[in-house]
Amino acid sequence: MFENLQERLGKTLKNISGRGRLTEDNIKDTLREVRMAFLEADVALPVVREFVKQVKERAVGIEVTKSLSPGQVFIKIVREELEKAMGEANEELSLNAQPPAVVMMAGLQGAGKTTSVGKLAKFLKERKKKSVLVVSADVYRPAAIKQLETLATEVDVEFFPSDISQKPVDIATAAISHAKKKFIDVVLVDTAGRLHVDSDMMDEIKALHHAINPIETLFVVDAMTGQDAANTAKAFDEALPLTGVILTKTDGDARGGAALSIRHITGKPIKFMGVGEHTDALEPFHPDRIASRILGMGDVLSLIEEVEMKVDKEQAAKVAQKVFKGDGFTLDDFADQLKQMKNMGGMMSMLDKLPGMQNIPDAVKGQMGDKTFIQMEAIISSMTKKERARPEIIKGSRKKRIAAGSGTQVQEINKLLKQFTQMQKMMKKMKGKGGMQKMMRGMKGMLPPGMMGGGGPKF
Repeated sequence: MFENLQERLGKTLKNISGRGRLTEDNIKDTLREVRMAFLEADVALPVVREFVKQVKERAVGIEVTKSLSPGQVFIKIVREELEKAMGEANEELSLNAQPPAVVMMAGLQGAGKTTSVGKLAKFLKERKKKSVLVVSADVYRPAAIKQLETLATEVDVEFFPSDISQKPVDIATAAISHAKKKFIDVVLVDTAGRLHVDSDMMDEIKALHHAINPIETLFVVDAMTGQDAANTAKAFDEALPLTGVILTKTDGDARGGAALSIRHITGKPIKFMGVGEHTDALEPFHPDRIASRILGMGDVLSLIEEVEMKVDKEQAAKVAQKVFKGDGFTLDDFADQLKQMKNMGGMMSMLDKLPGMQNIPDAVKGQMGDKTFIQMEAIISSMTKKERARPEIIKGSRKKRIAAGSGTQVQEINKLLKQFTQMQKMMKKMKGKGGMQKMMRGMKGMLPPGMMGGGGPKF
């Protein structure tokens, strides 16, 4: 998300960051560029106007003129105003109610409502240690009921059955009653979507809301619809007392207009964002971290949280133990590392959260996608146990066999073996006194300029 805005703002703010003095003229030029960047990112016009007005007021004020580095203070102001536009801080779900806490999901058809119910159920179960029941009140799409049942099985939460002959209010009240008897903490109610906002749909969802009185009413909206997402959210907010928004498909949205517009237009916080198709691809929305990402400063806190949750610590400890003992780093260990990275959404998902990533050329980014990971895993899987333990024996005929088995070319086998050798060397540097520092120095040379504070090769 935000690739286009990040690139455009990066160039604009770079021009002003080194200025020793800010005048109304050079601020005016920069803000014109910022305005254009926002409009191209499909941010709603009232949001753009308010943002530019606030930045201008603060930038020509005493805050900047008395500073020793006005350009840097200007960027700080832009960052703070970005945070303000998106809500300043993450707002968690309010689940402080007599159990079960009822959460109702609303939104248009195709926004990813049912998938978001599955993701949120997993989030609450694993991160908040809550018992969860999910129920579908979508009596217009039997497939939606079946989809939710499949998701409930996948994330291991309770599913309350329903069918198209029932009324939405009856389904939801029966599910809540069942949850009370079973002492379940949270009930997630999936509702019917439509292809557009219509009065019948709104009347039905209002009646359902009145009957179940949820503690949270979340509007699920597709980030790729840009500022239209904010307008649809406003229409729903006028009909329902929304408490927050889940922004879906943010991994496919290069602009970011929805994220920057929704809070301003509806006054409701974005509580979560969907960052992929898997059931664990749901992240709490932190405006401060998103502002950092937009300005190319990375989001290291989210990366650390992801590592904490998704990395198999036992497996990582085993590999570390092996390396420190001097038993070496094998291709099996390498394959395990690839799987762990895949669990975290792939290399690009991780690297996007690191500072300075906008400096990496597209050609280099192309070599870090999921396709590369799948190919590398296929190559390693096509090797024998002996070859994985002793890659130095992989010569001509073996390379041809591995290439044929993995559907790749011999040059791809060579490339993987070269990458593995580099990683092996880095792992060896970890042994002994000052090992970690040596390894970090080795990595520094392999990274692009601006990352880890060092100069790498110019791509």
